[in-house]
Amino acid sequence: MSGTTVGHPVRLPPADKLRDMNADRSHLAGSDRILRTDARRNRERIVRAAREVFTARGIDAPLAAVARRAGVGVATLHRRFPTRDQLVAEAFGEQFGACTHALEKAIDDPDPWRGLSALVHTVFALQAGDRGYTQAFLDRHPHTADSSKLDEAEHALRALVDRCRAAGVVRRDVTAADVTLAFLANAGLVARGSVPRSASARLAGQLLRAFAVSDDSPLPPPPSLPLRPLLSETVRSAGPDPVLRRR
Repeated sequence: MSGTTVGHPVRLPPADKLRDMNADRSHLAGSDRILRTDARRNRERIVRAAREVFTARGIDAPLAAVARRAGVGVATLHRRFPTRDQLVAEAFGEQFGACTHALEKAIDDPDPWRGLSALVHTVFALQAGDRGYTQAFLDRHPHTADSSKLDEAEHALRALVDRCRAAGVVRRDVTAADVTLAFLANAGLVARGSVPRSASARLAGQLLRAFAVSDDSPLPPPPSLPLRPLLSETVRSAGPDPVLRRR
C-alpha cells in the first residue's frame, strides 16, 4: 500500500504490520497501567502497615518491620518513602487532617469556650486512640509538616485562647502554651498502655475545668486506676536498679 504527498510517494506498512504495531502499543500501555496499579497498591500496603506498626511499637519501630507487614522489600519501601518522617506524615495524614479541621472548627465557633473545649476533647481522643499518632503529633510532625502551616496553627490557637480571655471564660493567666501543656500531659498518660481511654477523657475535663473561670459542667466518669498495677508497671519499665545489679 502506498500514498502520496506533493510529488513524493509515501509507502505505508502492510495492514497486518499495522495491526501488530497497534497491538504492541496496546500491550505496552496495558503493562504501564498494571505497573502503576501495582505501585499504588504497594504504597497503600506500606502506609497501612506503617500505621499498624507505629501504633503498636511507636514511630521509631524498625522500617524493616513495616516492610515485612506490607509484604514488600525494604528497598521498595525506601523508594516510595525516602525518609521516616515522610512515612510518618503519610501514615497519620488522616489524623493530622482531623486535628487541623478541629482547630479550624474551634476558630469558627462563635462561642470561644465551646470551641476550645471541643478542640481539647478532639485532640485528646485522637491521642488516646492511637499511640503512634500521639508520638508523631508531639515529636515528628513538626519536622514533616509545612512550617508555614504550623505557624498558622500556633497563631490560630493563640487567637482562640485570646478570645476566651476577652470573653471572660478562662482565667486571665491561661495561654496557648497551657493548652499545649495539656496535650503533652495527655501524651504521657496515653503512653502507658494499661491506662484506659476513659482516663484521657477525664483528664481533658479536669484540665478544662482548671482553665475556666467558672465551669460546673459534669466531668466524664472516673476511670479505674488502682495504684498497685501502675506502680508495678513503672518499676518494670525503669528496669533493675544499677546498684542492685552490682551486688
